[in-house]
Amino acid sequence: MTEEQKSLPKRILIVSGLLALMELMVSLSLCISPQSVLETVDLNAKGVDYLIYMWAARQFALGFIFGFATYKKSTPMLTVAYIFFLVMMVGDFFIGISQKNNSLIIGALAMCIISSVLIFAINKRK
Repeated sequence: MTEEQKSLPKRILIVSGLLALMELMVSLSLCISPQSVLETVDLNAKGVDYLIYMWAARQFALGFIFGFATYKKSTPMLTVAYIFFLVMMVGDFFIGISQKNNSLIIGALAMCIISSVLIFAINKRK
């Protein structure tokens, strides 16, 4: 283990681990019980199951990346994961605006702020 890996604060690793678990749980719930996540979507429409599984795969991949980067305590991997997460949340923010969904706007904005702060905190030690 390098000195850089040892110097990552525990609070960053805890938040990253929680984000990994959150993403994995969303992926699992999309696969097992999509109606609990997608209340306003007609799950019987053609092609919807394909989109749900694509979304679940995206969430699983992000959760796995966060988990692996946290386990390895890798500053570059966590930076890339948080940049990807930030870009994803910016997209969700604009989707929330276009759909006039205040909860999505607020949630995406909060996650944008959190990921930006963590990107800064991870990289300020360099």
